[in-house]
Amino acid sequence: MDKTELLETINCGESSRIQFKANINSPNQLAAEMVAFSNSAGGLILLGVNDDGSLAGLKPIDINRLNQIVSNAASQSVRPPINPITENIRLDGGLVMIIEVAAGISKPYMDNQGAIWVKSGADKRKVTAREELQRLFQSEGLVYADEIPVFGSSIADLDLPFFRDYYERRYEESLEESGLPLAGLLENLNLFRNTQLNLTGLLLFGKKPQLRKPQFIVKAVVWPGNEIDIEHYIDSQDIMGNMKAVFEQTLAFITRNLHRLQQGQGVNSLGKLEIPKIVFEEFIVNALIHRDYFIARPIMVFVFDNRIEITSPGHLPNNLTIENICFGVSNLRNPVLISHAIHLLPYRGLGTGIRRALRTWKRIELINDKENNQFKVVIQRPKWMA
Repeated sequence: MDKTELLETINCGESSRIQFKANINSPNQLAAEMVAFSNSAGGLILLGVNDDGSLAGLKPIDINRLNQIVSNAASQSVRPPINPITENIRLDGGLVMIIEVAAGISKPYMDNQGAIWVKSGADKRKVTAREELQRLFQSEGLVYADEIPVFGSSIADLDLPFFRDYYERRYEESLEESGLPLAGLLENLNLFRNTQLNLTGLLLFGKKPQLRKPQFIVKAVVWPGNEIDIEHYIDSQDIMGNMKAVFEQTLAFITRNLHRLQQGQGVNSLGKLEIPKIVFEEFIVNALIHRDYFIARPIMVFVFDNRIEITSPGHLPNNLTIENICFGVSNLRNPVLISHAIHLLPYRGLGTGIRRALRTWKRIELINDKENNQFKVVIQRPKWMA
């Protein structure tokens, strides 16, 4: 970074990627900042700059002391240790030390007191919520929500006829022919552990999954006009059941609230949907199997006059971007769930579904909303119908 770039960075103020510090006297104080950047997207710590962006300036005698603090903080006060890069630039008001901290590859990082910090806007905050800790472990593939046993569940929650049909179609043998007791078979399929169904087992094969996990539903609403109106709605449904039933009911809710076009067909024909059904199939399936199940919120489906919105909890995992997924790059957040769901839902996998939907209908916007920790798909309806 040169002087011009540094001054421009300072003039733009602090952000989730830029932190100002007039000076640092303690490795532990610096370690907390480093941990927050490592657990987030990385960033720069500028030493010698006041919080308001004015230049505090460092003296040459400060640099040796600060280099020792940076080294001690990174190697002894951050767990696991990190390797920041430092650079010193002289401005008119004195020296500025730039500490570059990369986004970590071994999250979650913690300080030497065991505290886990993340960036929250320009500030940092300590992670205390269990769900957020689980998401940090999930981002590194250390734990997956779909494998966690559901407290209070048992084999009695299993919809045995539905599971039997699935097993026989997929493996071309009966449950009896497997030679295993039901509990052992479920455990081998990673659907059951320690006398409890895990989340995958409950959501895919449970009799009434929402009795155990009421938050995992789809809330669907048709609004008059193009804005949410909490006083009025045209159609509304809380969609429940196993994942196959939820998919089918959600698709039916959307399609029954769309227009159909005759397009040269006979008067007795249902007509073609204003937007091809495959578009909704792709995005409903993606919402169900790629959502973040550590977040206790429903999937939201809103139908407006000019658009349809499908919002699922959890922004894109790890370093995925909108551009990545549009080119077919994928990152499995719920691998066990997907391994079974592909035999129950029209999931094409390997990142091809979104590309297919975008080819079929061009007027789609994908929004990776990190601030609200959600992913939104906005499907524009034909303008002449709005």
